[in-house]
Amino acid sequence: MEPAKVRIDKYLWAVRAFKTRQLAAEACEKGRVTIAGVVVKASRNIKPDEIIVLHRGPWYQHLKIITTLERRVSAQIVQEYCLDITPPEELERLRLHQAALASWNMKGGAGRPTKKDRRQMDEFLGDW
Repeated sequence: MEPAKVRIDKYLWAVRAFKTRQLAAEACEKGRVTIAGVVVKASRNIKPDEIIVLHRGPWYQHLKIITTLERRVSAQIVQEYCLDITPPEELERLRLHQAALASWNMKGGAGRPTKKDRRQMDEFLGDW
């Protein structure tokens, strides 16, 4: 039996890689989703055993498709449909970025950063 054709934006939403399907489609549109090194459109159909690479700010998440699905599933059973095969060096890059953000000293020690603080953080962190 041939697997059902599923759009990549729908699949990424179904396996909870994105909160909404619109966010998944926007990521595709902005070139943040690739398969085999090729930027894909939201309308591209996917197949099992393909590896999806998501550019998530300072790091890249790698997902291997196990089975296609169209309906959103609970977080507990996502592992039946996709496998997170992100390399350890990418996870380390994410951990370092989070540590850098956490160590940033804001005035008063709490609350949202001001526009000036945000610019200084962006300059400090560079182009992750």
